[in-house]
Amino acid sequence: SSSGVSLLQQARPSLPASPASSEAPELDAANKYETVVPHWFYCKVVDSRERWIPFSTQDSERLEEAHTSGRDKEDLIVPTSGGRYDVHLKKRQRVAVYWEEEVSEVRRCTWFYKGDKDNKYIPYSETFSEELEEAYMISVTLDEWKKKLESPSREIIILHNPKLMVHYHPVATSDDWGSTPMEQGRPRTVKRGVENIAAEIPNGEPLQIDHLVFVVHGIGPACDIRFRSIVQCVNDFRNVSLNMLQAHFKKAQEQQQIGRVEFLPVNWHSSLHSTGVDVDLERITLPSINRLRHFINDTILDVFFYNSSTYCQTIVDTVASEMNRLYQLFLQRNPDFKGGVSIAGHSLGSLILFDLLTNQKAAPEDEEHSREGSRTTSSNRGVEQVKEILKTLELSEYCDVFEKEKMDRQALFLCTEKDLKEMGIPLGPRMKILHYISSKREILSHETNPNLPLSQVSANYPQLIYKPTIFFAFGSPIGMFLTVRGVKRINPNYKLPTCKGFFNIFHPFDPVAYRIEPMIVPDAEFEPMLLPHHKGRKRMHLELKEGLTRMSVDLKNNLLGSLRVAWQSFTRAPLPAVEAAAADTEAEGNPSETKPEDTPEPVKEEASHINVGMLNGGHRIDYVLQEKPIESFNEYLFALQGHLCYWESEDTVLLVLKEIYQTQGITLDQPLPGSQ
Repeated sequence: SSSGVSLLQQARPSLPASPASSEAPELDAANKYETVVPHWFYCKVVDSRERWIPFSTQDSERLEEAHTSGRDKEDLIVPTSGGRYDVHLKKRQRVAVYWEEEVSEVRRCTWFYKGDKDNKYIPYSETFSEELEEAYMISVTLDEWKKKLESPSREIIILHNPKLMVHYHPVATSDDWGSTPMEQGRPRTVKRGVENIAAEIPNGEPLQIDHLVFVVHGIGPACDIRFRSIVQCVNDFRNVSLNMLQAHFKKAQEQQQIGRVEFLPVNWHSSLHSTGVDVDLERITLPSINRLRHFINDTILDVFFYNSSTYCQTIVDTVASEMNRLYQLFLQRNPDFKGGVSIAGHSLGSLILFDLLTNQKAAPEDEEHSREGSRTTSSNRGVEQVKEILKTLELSEYCDVFEKEKMDRQALFLCTEKDLKEMGIPLGPRMKILHYISSKREILSHETNPNLPLSQVSANYPQLIYKPTIFFAFGSPIGMFLTVRGVKRINPNYKLPTCKGFFNIFHPFDPVAYRIEPMIVPDAEFEPMLLPHHKGRKRMHLELKEGLTRMSVDLKNNLLGSLRVAWQSFTRAPLPAVEAAAADTEAEGNPSETKPEDTPEPVKEEASHINVGMLNGGHRIDYVLQEKPIESFNEYLFALQGHLCYWESEDTVLLVLKEIYQTQGITLDQPLPGSQ
């Protein structure tokens, strides 16, 4: 046995025999032993280094409760981190629920020592911590210190006194008998109890989930400038949202009207990745300007991938089935969930979602409020139309099969090859029918509504099993894709069949982002909405720019004029983005935000109330983030960052929360200036 245990055995006889013994009451108050409070940690490997991270207070308490219930002999599972990770108590493992991730080791921690590399405290193993605790208890009770223990790796730990405990890192000395543990070497601090190691322990998340948001990434496994995965980026987004809820929805939180919004990543890259396309790309990518080329492979190339019929079908199938799978799993784990679901896409992710949404089939009750009685007749007419189609394709012998399946024209246009196969249609006729569907789909969309956004003709779009409340697009190329597909204009009356809200959010320097509103209102020129700063005002440099612009009108002063010229030559021209509320509420009579010699004020006022059609229920669609002062100095330098900045952008998160909670009738504590 280790010397720690033998030390305890020697010390035991001198312990009071029983609480009833005469010595017990005489123990000094200073010698009173109090048991250590354990805290649970999990181990995360970051850049091939192990990091021990504390669970939140509420998670640790739940784990401790499960542990002390004595039921961890069976494999007890405790949900943690808002239900996104399960802890298997017996195996001491933390397992991700919704996505693939390395399993983490879990530990019930009471004793820690300071690590070598970064001065972070590392917990001792549970068994050795118990030895340390027992030695400590004996030392405190008997007030006998300078106790020596030997760790499992044969290193010496000395308990000098309650405040000073040291772990000696051995300098290996070798003799004929092999190495012996030595006390020399660099001493490391040893601490008892998590409260003594200054660990940042989060409180935990509100248990109630009000709304669920699925987040779909662009191509490539990296989602931001630090090459982190979608899971890490969505974690950031979620953390920012928890801070924003505390800062801007305090009233609603205090009245327990709201809990939180859950954000879950949808990872489709791995299924595309399995086709080996990344390796092929790597092989043909030139070695020069390495970072830029990899950035292009991960963003701009989105365009080519999605335009290829080979990858397009794989991508839409994976995204839809993953979103449906996650939704069902979420409901299974949160049976009381009554909230809505929204979806958000970054870069190509937003285009995939847009195409999926334009191809969703609106539920009959949405379309036919007034046509209750005519349903049966219209479905009969639909069946007749299908017979006509089969006749023109010389496939009349299959009419009975389609009639038996109650297949009308609309249902036929939603058929996939798999459906036709299940109906028993042979390969030849199947190909004819699919070719007819894809060719007619394009013509149909032009005939019935020439302004309907065209989706990828070559793909069959799966159906989602829920209706999204709002669709948020971050840094999105939707506008460009529609234009390239030949859509010149989106009909102002067009709306997504199953989704009422649509916001297109972008950074002014994002090279992949395009606007949507000019496609609905091509004749008027107007700026996107300026996203309010989360602190409730414009960023200082934008205010300074405008301030200088305004002052230079009043004071025709050379010095000020040169200051303004210098400022504007450093930065871009002032961003004359529309601030809706500013036009209505600013009583100080602010002049126009554009340069004074430019357009007069009434035009701006008009722009804030411009009718941008029904795509977002009559509300504005395009929202531009305010650039940071440093970004103004070099637009090109920050173009890459502009495309990847959304995950940690408080302004973006706040807009998402504001719009989601507005659907539940809950508003911000203080309306932000410039918000709709």
